[in-house]
Amino acid sequence: MTISSILPVDRFLLTLDIVSREGGHLAYSWNRLYQRQVIDVTWVNSLETHPELAERVEAFISRFGRMQDTIADKLLPRWLMALAETPGSQIETLNRAERLGIIENVEHWLEARKLRNKLVHEYMESAETFAEDLMLGKEYALMLLDSFNRLREFAAVRMGIEEAQLPKPLRL
Repeated sequence: MTISSILPVDRFLLTLDIVSREGGHLAYSWNRLYQRQVIDVTWVNSLETHPELAERVEAFISRFGRMQDTIADKLLPRWLMALAETPGSQIETLNRAERLGIIENVEHWLEARKLRNKLVHEYMESAETFAEDLMLGKEYALMLLDSFNRLREFAAVRMGIEEAQLPKPLRL
């Protein structure tokens, strides 16, 4: 059986499980990066002499981007297909997810997408900007975890999927 031959709800659940694992990794990186230090210009400048901190930053950025991509590109469209809806463009899918209470604010999702691109492609051009972007990333990562939990709750309550079939909620 190939993934394309399974029912839309099963495909959604498989993707939900993948996002759950990605979210677990993101939560781990979030805790390691944000719980014990203040991220500011001085901290960013110290990354050159503290490679273990730089690795934490890289892990967070990678996991943030991966989870965001998987939710927007795969999970939300597969969720709509499981609801017997036809997903449209990404913005249409995000708008539908907002209307159904899965994401809180489409504009924030779009800002998080821009931030992901900045963190990946403009890494460390300015210590001040990078510190600000990392602090935005802290908040947008929480938004991703919250969106997963909202979608998981929707699946249980509104789609009638049994708890045993769903991954656990994501916590920090």
